[in-house]
Amino acid sequence: MDWLQLATARKEELLTELQQLIAIKSVLNEQEASEATPFGRGPLKALEWLLTKGEEQGMLTKNVDHMAGHIEMGQGDELLGILCHVDVVPAGNEANWMYPPFEGTIADGKLYGRGAIDDKGPTMAAWLAMKLVKDAGVPLTKRVRMIIGTDEETGFRCVDRYFEKEEMPTMGFAPDADFPLINAEKGIADLLIQQRFANENEQIVSFTAGHRLNMVPDLATVQLQGMTVEVGQAFEAFLAENQFEGTAEVRDEYLLLTLKGRSAHAMEPFKGLNAGVMLCAFLADVVTTPASKNFVTFVKDAFATSCTGEVLTLAYRDEISGDTTLNPGIFNVTAGVAEIKISMRYAVTFPFEQKITSAQLALQNYGFTLDVIDNSPPHHVSADDPLVQVLESVYRKYSGDMTTPLLATGGGTYARAMAEKGDATCVAFGMLFPGEPDVAHRADEFVVIENLLKAAAIYAEAIVKLAGQTEKEDVK
Repeated sequence: MDWLQLATARKEELLTELQQLIAIKSVLNEQEASEATPFGRGPLKALEWLLTKGEEQGMLTKNVDHMAGHIEMGQGDELLGILCHVDVVPAGNEANWMYPPFEGTIADGKLYGRGAIDDKGPTMAAWLAMKLVKDAGVPLTKRVRMIIGTDEETGFRCVDRYFEKEEMPTMGFAPDADFPLINAEKGIADLLIQQRFANENEQIVSFTAGHRLNMVPDLATVQLQGMTVEVGQAFEAFLAENQFEGTAEVRDEYLLLTLKGRSAHAMEPFKGLNAGVMLCAFLADVVTTPASKNFVTFVKDAFATSCTGEVLTLAYRDEISGDTTLNPGIFNVTAGVAEIKISMRYAVTFPFEQKITSAQLALQNYGFTLDVIDNSPPHHVSADDPLVQVLESVYRKYSGDMTTPLLATGGGTYARAMAEKGDATCVAFGMLFPGEPDVAHRADEFVVIENLLKAAAIYAEAIVKLAGQTEKEDVK
């Protein structure tokens, strides 16, 4: 079966449906949270939209507490899971986008929009793959279930609830990363660095940057008191020298400085420009009051020149997954409290307790405390695992790429969630192809249309190899 030819014949269907899904602003909204809309109206609307598509195809569907759901086809005792998510991170400063983030604009062979590559584009490629297999009448000896989450970007609460109530797949893959496939996912820990101080006469009245731990902050703002106009002029010179964007203005008795950065995924903070860190780098040579000086000096020392955690004694790498990285994603200084929330992506063999204890001792020198808010352990599947070998062979068949090795990632996918809940094997499988820029969580996020079609073909072949009658002995 030529799945690429079949996918290409349904190109317009794929693009139209992807545009419809991107148009749903499925960003977490805690203010709308209720039993009926646990993560806000947008994520629920996206879930319901996709479940309706499944119903229209005559497949079995289920909505699980408005948090997650599934679309199922096939028959048999065993269950192949395809784990996708329809929630997205915020668009950030929409003025930084060349095309509107929630329209799905097509230009130059690409489709632009928030979620185009993370994870609405891959989800729709997998959805087309399911329809192709169904319409081709391929006999299935396993059930194939697309599991759809709505809180992947902010905590996996959706799949936690789903696996509490629903059947665990026998095996699965998550189209939410890179090809050939990801067989090692770093651990992800959310850290809180905090200091309390006497607020009287401090030059920093407030400092804010970032909205999500899994994004590099693209805007930072500081309100200063007791500062001269010359400081504003120095800041403008700093912006010009470093080719940064920002503003300086006097408002009442305060000096207000803003700096624009460049967003990126927290798993690769070095690809962004952390506005909070850069603003602190300027302030380190300007502020003089004790707590203000200590805060900006620490941020500059710890993050301005490296994202691998040397100052915090958290630096560590291994051959399986590479360097541990830190993304200070949220800054907040106000009312006598300085806080930095960090997303740490740590190597598979990272000695977690030992390194955290070491970091807590190192931070005492700056007067900060360190607490672990959340921790998801690393996920690693052997390259010799039968599931890995089948998926790898499918990718190589359709891509012609015989050289790219299996990959590790600092990102977290539902593959780890499934592994944590049971003993089933699951890996992340595409759909970013080797050599493509990773634009997830960035302005002007896009998916290459040709690759979207190729991914649909790969996923169709994978379904047949893993669940089709003629290939039932491939993976047990």
